[in-house]
Amino acid sequence: MKYSEILAVANEQKNIFHSFELGTLRELLEFLPIIDTHALVVSGIRRCGKSVLLHQFIRGEIDEVFYFNFADIRLYEFSASDFILLDELVKESKKKILFFDEIQIIDGWELYVRQKLDQSVRVIITGSNARMLSAELGTNLTGRHITKELFPFSYGEFCSFFSYLHNKESYLSFIQKGGFPEFLKTGNIELLSFLLEDILYRDIATRYFIRDISGLKKLCVYVISNMAKPFSPSKLTGVIGVKSSSTVLEYLSYFESSYLINLISRFSWSVKGRMLSGKKVYVVDNGLVNVASVSASKDLGRKFENAVYWSIRRKTKKIWYYSDGNSECDFICRIDENYFAIQVCYDLNGDNQEREIGGLVAALQFFNLTKGVILTIDQTDKIFKDGYTIHVVPAYKFEFTKLI
Repeated sequence: MKYSEILAVANEQKNIFHSFELGTLRELLEFLPIIDTHALVVSGIRRCGKSVLLHQFIRGEIDEVFYFNFADIRLYEFSASDFILLDELVKESKKKILFFDEIQIIDGWELYVRQKLDQSVRVIITGSNARMLSAELGTNLTGRHITKELFPFSYGEFCSFFSYLHNKESYLSFIQKGGFPEFLKTGNIELLSFLLEDILYRDIATRYFIRDISGLKKLCVYVISNMAKPFSPSKLTGVIGVKSSSTVLEYLSYFESSYLINLISRFSWSVKGRMLSGKKVYVVDNGLVNVASVSASKDLGRKFENAVYWSIRRKTKKIWYYSDGNSECDFICRIDENYFAIQVCYDLNGDNQEREIGGLVAALQFFNLTKGVILTIDQTDKIFKDGYTIHVVPAYKFEFTKLI
């Protein structure tokens, strides 16, 4: 590219950056470190608010920031050699903080970032592809980066956005609408449809040279439609028409890398056991469920479980489900050295109480725990069963610290 072309893009992006609204303050803010020896990397799905979060983070130093968004369509010819031209701009600007959006698009970006870190320049990066970020971070930036994940609004952020109280009504609204900021601001459901298409076509199909767009889309719709249900990836080939189970697994890994879904395994003490077990899928936000699947969008129980999963996921990546063939517990998670057994039941009643309590007790026995929790939409109770204490708690009130 020409220097003048990069300059023109940078100047226009600067004006856009300075016009960002601060919006709802994000909970992740208090966990972002101010450091110039390591690159600060914030990763997450498209449109979840990464740039706004970092704008909030550096709001007191906004005049010291050089901002550049590599996802700009005008930069499609930008290559590693063009970092020399970009660096001329950086030096001329005399800015002390570099803020790069979606830099992982450019091959060799990590070498330039390391160079700036060696010059004691603060570098902040956002990215929406975990696989591409981690590959380069794990080679040329080993030990020189701190990575934080951002998701769409949590329930607490959702309530702050709308000035809602924490109660059943606001939680129901949250699990129905999801937490993508732009959608909540406009109410335009097409924004979520466009977002899903961008992820499938731009982030996955184009990036990984996938020709079978139909198979990719069918798999996406299938896993979203079957979220929170155990399934075997190897058995999906006939369902969606993809030729091999390895292709299915590859596509699922692309969905995960784009932060569209998380897959969790049935708990096993052995790594091999977890790898070979059935999986459950959880979709990053219920708003995307609404535009991808008619059946799942109407299933309030599964959308409730999906929302609970992501509230846990914000605290830990170590999440499984428990099943012994007869009983099942929705979530087993580990935070620090503490294990938790969590059952999710929209409405605990006479028809399901024995099954839900039985599954939780089986998990408590397996992990040698004395207490567990059943998260409901609005029920509170304490149940004693076979020497175990079961707390029945509304999901909007739940805190892990009360179980430790």
